[in-house]
Amino acid sequence: QVRLVESGGGLVQVGGSLRLSCAASDLPFSRYTMAWFRQAPGKERDFVGTISKGDDRTFYADSVKGRTTISKDNAKKTAYLQMNSLSSEDTAVYYCAASPYSPYSGSYYTPRFYTNWGQGTQVTVSS
Repeated sequence: QVRLVESGGGLVQVGGSLRLSCAASDLPFSRYTMAWFRQAPGKERDFVGTISKGDDRTFYADSVKGRTTISKDNAKKTAYLQMNSLSSEDTAVYYCAASPYSPYSGSYYTPRFYTNWGQGTQVTVSS
């Protein structure tokens, strides 16, 4: 059974950084596009960014562009999210997601594009 397990969440100070990991099992990892979403209390699940299968091209939401890097290690079957210059608006549960489709096929910024999800990890940014 496919599993995605996020780790690395916790309490971070304003202006600090976070690095989240997403470990995949029972998934042909190199053939999957990997993404990060986040959901704040009372809000919808929002796209953060994605990294394409094959060419590792990345796409980011405007709200995080320039301070966020998504990467992956196919040998370790792990995807990463590095986010800097955090503010309270970054407080959310962060989810890892996987899709067998290429982002070039469209709609990579919507949850329905992804077939597998992790359980989420809480990130709280506080001063």
